[in-house]
Amino acid sequence: MSSLNKNAGNRGFSLLELLIAMVVTISLMTIATTLLANALRVRTRENQKSDALADTQRALNIMSREIANAGFNLSNNGIVATESGTNRIRIRANLNRFDFSPSVTDAMRNGVQDPMEDLTYFLNDADNTKYLVRHDEFSTDVNKSTVLANRIDSMNIHYFDQKVTYTVPPGGGDITNASATEVLPVNAKYIVIAISVTLDAVGTEGAPGYQPPYTVLLCSDVNLRNTSLWGY
Repeated sequence: MSSLNKNAGNRGFSLLELLIAMVVTISLMTIATTLLANALRVRTRENQKSDALADTQRALNIMSREIANAGFNLSNNGIVATESGTNRIRIRANLNRFDFSPSVTDAMRNGVQDPMEDLTYFLNDADNTKYLVRHDEFSTDVNKSTVLANRIDSMNIHYFDQKVTYTVPPGGGDITNASATEVLPVNAKYIVIAISVTLDAVGTEGAPGYQPPYTVLLCSDVNLRNTSLWGY
């Protein structure tokens, strides 16, 4: 009798108990897998957003620095009005006017047709995206254009004759409520550049892990500092 009771206490799981254990385990694994997949989607989306914003911010910094030099050693604001507008701007300067290095000739000092002194910034449409391009009009390189940033939704350039304030709407594509009226590029002394970056939706609306489209508007104020030196 004692031997039979000992064997009965060591028996294994029943088939029903195994099935219940398997169902619980599979359910937990499904939940864990779903949470992990959602976390990876969020991380991927945030990485894309960070990369796109970092590229755009670097491009804005380059544009702002070089546009601020427009008109240097010239008798106007340095903006080529016939080739400047809402989505593009061409600027000029004579940066080497007083550079007497041996590599700089008199012709280069007396003109503006030199590399880095006549630049155009514009948006280039491509498949499913737009590129912000910097074009050096008089570069001696074969490739005169450089892509500064991609994944850009829009770029709007605003021209003013004074410093302005404005509103940056959340999720908007351009500034609003500027405190002054815009002027023609030839009369500009102050420029506001607004670039929007839009990330596409991820997943299906209403489904777990769905992320709606996301738009960020980056702005840069540029004071054409050389305009105060001339009465144009």
